Parts: sequence; structure tokens; C-alpha cells
Amino acid sequence: MFYKVSVLSCFRWITMNVDHEVSLLVEEIRRLGTKGNDGKLSVKFGVLFNDDKCANLFEALVGTLKAAKRRKIVSYDGELLLQGVHDDTEIVLLQD
Repeated sequence: MFYKVSVLSCFRWITMNVDHEVSLLVEEIRRLGTKGNDGKLSVKFGVLFNDDKCANLFEALVGTLKAAKRRKIVSYDGELLLQGVHDDTEIVLLQD
């Protein structure tokens, strides 16, 4: 049996899923990050990428980071982060 699914309900599901992944990302930055002189938590991309828990949580860590950056929840230099090349890039949590 097939169900009709509206485009709007699909969009809502995707948005909720992204929101959930972003909230998980915030939790992981809090777990792995350290406070800087400005009082904000930050973590290096390589630490996030190579963490076993993060590897199991996020199907697309870079996509989740981009979504969080668009929502102004995190900040980092550049647009696309690549393993190895950007391991030392700081991911800063903008919200407390």
C-alpha cells in the first residue's frame, strides 16, 4: 500500500531531522570542546571528525556543520571542510 505524502510534510520532516542533528552537534561540541579566552567553546574539526561517537551519530558531519553555520549556531573559516586539510580549523559554538 502506498501513502500520499505532501511536499510540505516531507519538508517538515527534513527540517526536524536537520534541527535534531544540529542539536546533537551542539552537545558534541560541548563534550569535546574547550573554552577560549572569549569564553566560547570551540573544537577542532579533526577532533570532531575523528571522534568515534560523532562518527556514529552523524551521517554527514560536514553537512550538519554547514546547516549549523547557516543558522548562526557555529562559526568557522571557509565553506567546505575536508578531513586532513582542515583538521586544525576551529569550530566555535556561538550559542551557550
